Amino acid sequence: MRLIRGRRELLSGIVPQYTDPEACTRQLLELQKQVPSLYALLSVNACALAYTHYALAPAWLTVGLPGLMIALCAMRAVHWWRLRPEDIPWAAALRRLRSTSLLTVLFSAFFVGWAMTLNGYGGPFEQGHVAIFVAITVIACIFCLTHLPAAALLVTVIVIGGFSIYCFTSGNSVFIAIALNTAFVTVVMVRILTNNFLAFLQLIASKAEAQRLSEENRRLAHTDSLTGLPNRRSFFQRLDAAIAASDGRNAAFALAIFDLDRFKPINDTFGHKAGDRVLEETGRRLATFAADGVTIARLGGDEFGVLIHAAACPDAVVALCNRICAALRAPISLGETHVVPGCSGGLALYPSASRAADALFDRADYALYHSKERKRGSTTLFSQEHEDAIRAERAVESALQSADLTAEMEMHYQPILDTTTDRITTVEALARWTSPKLGRVPPDRFIAVAERCGMIHSVTLLLLRKALADAARLPAEIGLSFNLSSHDLASPETVLAILAAVRQSGLDPRRITLELTETALMRDFEGAQQAITLLRALGIAIALDDFGTGYSSLNYVHRLPLDRIKIDRGFMADVETDLGRRVVSTILDLCQNLGLDGIAEGIETREQLNAVRRHGCRYVQGYLIGRPRPMTELLESLATPIQPIAV
Repeated sequence: MRLIRGRRELLSGIVPQYTDPEACTRQLLELQKQVPSLYALLSVNACALAYTHYALAPAWLTVGLPGLMIALCAMRAVHWWRLRPEDIPWAAALRRLRSTSLLTVLFSAFFVGWAMTLNGYGGPFEQGHVAIFVAITVIACIFCLTHLPAAALLVTVIVIGGFSIYCFTSGNSVFIAIALNTAFVTVVMVRILTNNFLAFLQLIASKAEAQRLSEENRRLAHTDSLTGLPNRRSFFQRLDAAIAASDGRNAAFALAIFDLDRFKPINDTFGHKAGDRVLEETGRRLATFAADGVTIARLGGDEFGVLIHAAACPDAVVALCNRICAALRAPISLGETHVVPGCSGGLALYPSASRAADALFDRADYALYHSKERKRGSTTLFSQEHEDAIRAERAVESALQSADLTAEMEMHYQPILDTTTDRITTVEALARWTSPKLGRVPPDRFIAVAERCGMIHSVTLLLLRKALADAARLPAEIGLSFNLSSHDLASPETVLAILAAVRQSGLDPRRITLELTETALMRDFEGAQQAITLLRALGIAIALDDFGTGYSSLNYVHRLPLDRIKIDRGFMADVETDLGRRVVSTILDLCQNLGLDGIAEGIETREQLNAVRRHGCRYVQGYLIGRPRPMTELLESLATPIQPIAV
């Protein structure tokens, strides 16, 4: 370490040789406490020595010179007292230490020369006082200049050297003994001074290292190790600081959240190393947008946060966020493979969206959710329309949490037709909720709210038990299809509860089909795979719902033990066009090649039915076949023979 130069250099150096600014500053701080005391001690000793020799020596020796020396000491003491070492640059501090060493040499030479001159006046008592003055001067200098050892050593050499020479040349055995005794004590004290100063330097070095480690730990605690960007903790600290700085001034800034659209499939398909490579490259691209007014952070997983401190123009902020999305749409190389994870963003403005950090973040997250659902690949700015939707969702959540779900929720059933026999083979159970406070609440709304507020598992089990009880009234040849939430499959406890409910119902598990969406599989593919295996072991069939709307459906089809594929209703609107026919035909060919049943959803016209029949689709579902209805009405309709639908 540069602070410690070694004992030999320390003892032999005339001026400080330390190149560490902290060491120089600390030396000055310590000297500021001690040097004024040194000057005060020298002044008092000089007055005492002048007093004892006042009647014996000339006035210029007892009044003139001591007065001049005391005045100089007072000036230097005031100078040190007014010094502010912490404000002095390193180079200036080093010069000050050197000048202090030089002045110390001059003062010591002056004082010892003056004392030796006075030694020629008076008797043995006065000469003994001179010896005491010399010894006290040395001791005072050693103690007060502990943190400037070069100066202390020079003073010691000058004072003790001059005093020893004088004593030895006097021929007086008493003076010689005093000189030897003083020299011995001085050597011991110099050794102690040296050790203390080395310990002082080691302490500075230890503190510097501790501070470095502390700063490194602080940096690591606020930095994402994979991307090198600030982490979630740092992001929220900066968000709090931005709110504090803007509060009272209504200065606008923006909070944006970005999420990769296809990271999960990439991670599942190519492995975690490839996923890390995608995140590293994403972090690198995002870092190019970081500037004085823009803070980028990784919040966790494939989610990133951005603070835009100057956001007076919302359009400019949205444009910046869309440029970020565009930058993340560029392909990322994984060796010989290129992937395009894509990116969607949500944006909230302070203070229009909220003045609180948590609420501002939640609104940006809500806008991100809106982008994922409707504007994937771009950025959505949180608006009053979204605020109204949040309030409506809160009303649904409040009503859901206080509802008597057993009494207020019921099941309706929509038939699935086998076109080869014109018979109903399965009915899909669809939840209906009529709230005393809100009236009829659509399933997509209350299911989404139940997922967010943690009630989905209890809602799923309640609805499943109702559906199983109703299914017991169906003819044995008709099965039951039931939809699971994405959260249900990710919960081992819920999966076990589903198995228990099926066993307790007494219904043949082979009559039951559980429908899953791609979202359910993306949450935790390995967990979903295990859950599906467990369910199928009991005889339950598994269907992949809304096939074709996701980005990686084919990936799940060949990796999971599925039984059925439900073609999303969105394809039915174009099934009579050339492109629509080719898409549906391709999906049905896939089902046939994999040995899976294909079910066309959303059949509302005879033309759509005829089109899917021509392509070999056996099972269909939609308003043309039958609308969802309560079990009692469904049973009444089943009692009436189904008339073949004309081709």
